Amino acid sequence: MSSSDFRHIAVRMETGKAERLFRAAISAFCSLPRPSRREIAQLEDLALPLFDDTPNEALRFGAAALSETEYAPRQLVLRLADAKVDIAAPLLIRSRALTDVDLIALIGRHGLPHARAIARRKDLNPAISHLIRALERPAQGRSREMRDTATEAPGPAKPMPGQAAEAVRQRLRAVMADPNNTATTAPARADTNPYRKLRDMALSGNAAFFKTALADALRIDFATAHSIAAADDYSRLLTALRTLELGDDHAFLIAVAVFPGQFPHPQSIRLFLDRYRLLPLDVARGQLAQWQAEALSPGLRDARETTANSDTPAATQQGKPAFKAS
Repeated sequence: MSSSDFRHIAVRMETGKAERLFRAAISAFCSLPRPSRREIAQLEDLALPLFDDTPNEALRFGAAALSETEYAPRQLVLRLADAKVDIAAPLLIRSRALTDVDLIALIGRHGLPHARAIARRKDLNPAISHLIRALERPAQGRSREMRDTATEAPGPAKPMPGQAAEAVRQRLRAVMADPNNTATTAPARADTNPYRKLRDMALSGNAAFFKTALADALRIDFATAHSIAAADDYSRLLTALRTLELGDDHAFLIAVAVFPGQFPHPQSIRLFLDRYRLLPLDVARGQLAQWQAEALSPGLRDARETTANSDTPAATQQGKPAFKAS
């Protein structure tokens, strides 16, 4: 089948037959030895609107076919990879269109079923392999992570919770440092999107750097940022990130860097993502407005500043990690 056949396939097919058109378009595309950018865009424009009307069997065919080509349209691959694992599996196992960040986000959204398929990829990033092993054995996840960290860092001392949290951040940092990785959703907008700075400061392991970046992004005082990042759970941070309209995968990466101990199993990851998606933006913005107003109250401001200033290096020396790892 020629590229000309592919470009005109939508005209020749009977209208209303989503499955036939979906299959034919992907078959024609995969027959092209080296599709042009225009042909890649054409397949995406044709196939994505048919997705919801295409039965699972045809979607499985599409995922299997596209997993074998390096020219597969990215957004179509992401849509198929986000489907049920019996559809997505070929792409999760083989597709080169999926980056490490894509794989982390898919594990965050779907948990063990997708993670087990991803584990079968060749040359899988060791950081992702470690994450999957931890999810496979949630009851033993923390003790296994501590033993692995002890093996990687020679020395007789048994790792403390803060060291385990830093090991998680190091693995995420290694993934994010790969220049070939790209974000799955909501690409960063040059200098106007605060995500990159928040991510880098969260992965730095220095709590003060992250709180400063958070204060700058939200236009709040440092004491309020401290109360968000040093809370007992991630609820306030989730609200703060929602006001910035970050993609759910971006928000999750920041949250797991700041509160790594609160995501020991797939259910906890899914709970965060569900809470983030369901939190109305106007509610989050209302909370931000309240934080900003409280910063103008002398009494509340002084109390918060006293609490923030008590978070000193001496506390860290007494065994408290820079970020909570509960």
